[in-house]
Amino acid sequence: MGRTRPLLTVVLLSAVGVLVLGACGTLRAGSDGAATPTEPTESPRWQTLAPFRVTAARLADDRRTLSVDAEVPGGGKTCARDVKAVVTDTSDRTVWVQVTFSALTGGTPRADCRTTATATAKVRLPSPLGHRVLSVGNFTTFTADGADLPHLRLCGELGCHPAPTGCTPASYDQAVTALDVPDHTSRGEERCDGEWLVFDVSSRMGPACPEGAGPGCGASHSDRWFFRAEKSGWKPIARSTKGGCADVHGIEPAFPSALCADLPPLKRSN
Repeated sequence: MGRTRPLLTVVLLSAVGVLVLGACGTLRAGSDGAATPTEPTESPRWQTLAPFRVTAARLADDRRTLSVDAEVPGGGKTCARDVKAVVTDTSDRTVWVQVTFSALTGGTPRADCRTTATATAKVRLPSPLGHRVLSVGNFTTFTADGADLPHLRLCGELGCHPAPTGCTPASYDQAVTALDVPDHTSRGEERCDGEWLVFDVSSRMGPACPEGAGPGCGASHSDRWFFRAEKSGWKPIARSTKGGCADVHGIEPAFPSALCADLPPLKRSN
């Protein structure tokens, strides 16, 4: 009978030790042999997210039932589920739609969830889209104008209805946007006949300089760009710094000589 109490005490202490370990997490031996606690792992949980991007949109025959294709984590519903499209606002010019999905966050992501897949969400618009712009997530826009229905046309950086290719300042601004040039590029005199266009652009080079700085400060680089009118807008066809029409005629002989024959060569400005 005298040996029963110590044995009971050992059993109770062992049970308490298990409870403590369960409450504090796993214990790991340190370099000195002492037990050190590790950080508990965060449990994965489902969270609502926006898709990586929206790739396409379609309208059914009623012009109100909208299908939106979005890029989400791949691997099926274990990676992305509950893909939804919701109309958030409308106006006489725009219909705004938000697309979301649910994904597990926290913990180590599954290998197949590191790929992407296309998921489709459907929503019924309050009224037919008509000529209004469809804005999805505020970054991607579509229009039925000029589209091959049921597919909507994805709008570009110049919007869904860029300025027409006429001899107007708005169309010249559109032409500059189509070029791979730095921001704040200035445009020189334009020569245009409605089908063909040429103008010079000047881009600042080097550090910014104070007003009235000396020679060598505030240098700029100039290029001459030639364009052809297309349905989508002004399309750049040639670039040159030489005078006359030689460079553009080497690429597009149809460019009118009347617009380029007397153009002087460009010089680097400093």
